[in-house]
Amino acid sequence: MSRYFTKDHEWIEVANGVGTVGITDFAQSQLGDITFVEAPETGAALKKGDCALAVDSVKAAADVYAPIAGTVTEVNQAAADAPESVNQDAYS
Repeated sequence: MSRYFTKDHEWIEVANGVGTVGITDFAQSQLGDITFVEAPETGAALKKGDCALAVDSVKAAADVYAPIAGTVTEVNQAAADAPESVNQDAYS
């Protein structure tokens, strides 16, 4: 599995033609305690640069942008249900 990083502190891992997107460990540390993660609906079509998800923290709100175009096939419901998990491991 290969992980790639954007200059805006997003990452993408690609395996078997499926990309997984998130924020970097640096980004989560700069945001502070994450309190909310909002992901797009499954089936949503995203163009490169579209807002892929929104993250709120005690310090700020941030949009995470799609590093590539594609269709959302699955969302990380665990991160939405327990946003603080992103602070514990930004890559899961």
